[in-house]
Amino acid sequence: MTYSYIIGYIPTQMATLRRLQKRKHDLDLASYDELVYETPRRWATNILKKAGATVEISGTEQLPRGPVLLVANHEGNFDIPVLISKIPKPFGFLSKVEVTKIPFIADWMTEMNCVFIDRSNRRSALKSIDDSIETLRNGHSLLLFPEGTRSKGQGIREFKSGFVRIAQKAGVPIVPIAIYGTSRLMEQQSNRIQPAKVYVQVLPSVSLEETESIDEFKQRVQHQIERALAKLQKGE
Repeated sequence: MTYSYIIGYIPTQMATLRRLQKRKHDLDLASYDELVYETPRRWATNILKKAGATVEISGTEQLPRGPVLLVANHEGNFDIPVLISKIPKPFGFLSKVEVTKIPFIADWMTEMNCVFIDRSNRRSALKSIDDSIETLRNGHSLLLFPEGTRSKGQGIREFKSGFVRIAQKAGVPIVPIAIYGTSRLMEQQSNRIQPAKVYVQVLPSVSLEETESIDEFKQRVQHQIERALAKLQKGE
């Protein structure tokens, strides 16, 4: 039922998307992004309900106004639905270019200001960095997973440094986010969806300091998320 809903809901909402697109030039950027986001948020919330996920989130009051780069550990496939459902700020995210071949879903993701990347093509990978910077400069928030792949609950992987350069060149703050428990919904269940509790903590925004190297800042962000994860694991 959950898989059917994931695939089947979005096509039924294309008329809604077309109506919103016609109003785009009559609305300010923030209002349009919020209206576009209503459908994905409802989609994500219903997915979590059907999967039996209970999400406990803290720290959302620390989200700054304006565009930000959300940086989170990547535990499982449910990370994005959890964050879309619970983060009270519209955002796009990086996605594999193969998603653009899926009818309807790619239309919504484009309007959400998602950035598509072909990891097998170096030129495409470099362009995705430029696209991310431009998206942030244009006033939209983005979500990145610096690990690059799911940990499946096996411990946080080393962060790649690209997110630091993106935030630095776009001139936006980074908001670290710790996610714990999404792999128990699927990856740790032999990819069968099972009920589980998920914990999310939004940390205070951070920026690169003048005396700090990119690698030092990358490590600082990763360590902040790791410490938050350790507390979430102890407190569950």
